[in-house]
Amino acid sequence: MSTLEEDFFITFMPLSDSTMAIRDLQDIESFRQHLHRYPELSGQETNTSHTIRQFVKRYNPVKVLSGLGGTGIAVIFSGLASGGPTLLFRAELDALPITEINDIPYRSTQAGISHKCGHDGHMAILMGLASLLHYDPLPTGQVILLFQPAEETGAGARAVLQDEIFRELKPDYVFALHNMPGLPMNQVLLRSHTFAAASVGLQVYLTGKESHAAEPENGLNPGEAMSELILALNALVKDQSQFQDLALLTVVHARLGEIAYGTNPGFATVMATLRAFEQQDLALLKSLALEAVNSVAVKHGLKYSFEFVEEFPATVNAQTAVEVIAEAAAELGLDVQRAVNPMRWSEDFGHFTQAYTGALFGLGAGLAQPQLHHADYDFPDELIATGSSFYYRIAQRILNT
Repeated sequence: MSTLEEDFFITFMPLSDSTMAIRDLQDIESFRQHLHRYPELSGQETNTSHTIRQFVKRYNPVKVLSGLGGTGIAVIFSGLASGGPTLLFRAELDALPITEINDIPYRSTQAGISHKCGHDGHMAILMGLASLLHYDPLPTGQVILLFQPAEETGAGARAVLQDEIFRELKPDYVFALHNMPGLPMNQVLLRSHTFAAASVGLQVYLTGKESHAAEPENGLNPGEAMSELILALNALVKDQSQFQDLALLTVVHARLGEIAYGTNPGFATVMATLRAFEQQDLALLKSLALEAVNSVAVKHGLKYSFEFVEEFPATVNAQTAVEVIAEAAAELGLDVQRAVNPMRWSEDFGHFTQAYTGALFGLGAGLAQPQLHHADYDFPDELIATGSSFYYRIAQRILNT
């Protein structure tokens, strides 16, 4: 890895008439590109965490707490006077197991890993907020910048919330944004109640009995059951009337035995993603899926086991938090759109909105921007100043300043 000195150049942007001007924006853009060059997967964000701790020192935070939920960091700034609420703004540390195809100077150096969800940009937005809080401290209150690990697997938010060190922070409000390709640059997407869907992965293991391929009658091949189970799972969401809102089930993987032409296989695996806008609907879908698994296994005389993995709760926004975001956007002259339906993707920030008053919102990343999780995606640096200023104005609104 290159050193911080090689990647970051100490240059200051001239301060404009706006109190939202970020003096060292070019440095923060270089910081974002450094993170992009050296991405790390969920739960492995050790170097990313180190880079953040080193860079944020220039802003003299009151406290930096590390090791939250693994590699997480909480950077704390206090207002000029004591008292006031505590606000938390979150960004994610992790990248994705996707090979980058962009030909850019800061292209990922890690084979098969890249920042294709924009978490590098989200971290840069928090660093821009740190700059604003340093050069223009709030009069009261406390602001926590949380750099959270393992969002992509759904494990990070839960791990942070269960961390004893984090529990002492007790935020009054929690906020997070996600860049949204396909929306006009800087457009704000809001929704009360559910903003992002709940989802969970289901892994089913069917066990029969191996035999020689020349004597299939002496074994128990689960192949027919596997095929029947795929059809049964897909059928669960055809009748949407049993759910309060949209429910989806996508079979994402199936495997029968090993590649061995002389063997009649004795095991099979079926994996699916279950998704719903309402938490109650996800619970119902899980129950229906397990009923289908049991029915198929019993019919074919198979043993089975299952597990649920990577569970994301629905991200449910508090109305009060949504209105604060809308007011801050209006003050900044940003276009605000209200989403009719929740996002179909999931976000583990739902763990935070279950525990605290808060909201997740979208920030447009441009109409021509490649979509999230695509190999040619790259976070637009021009969004950093907007995101940082937006967070700062949200804090001002809550503090009535």
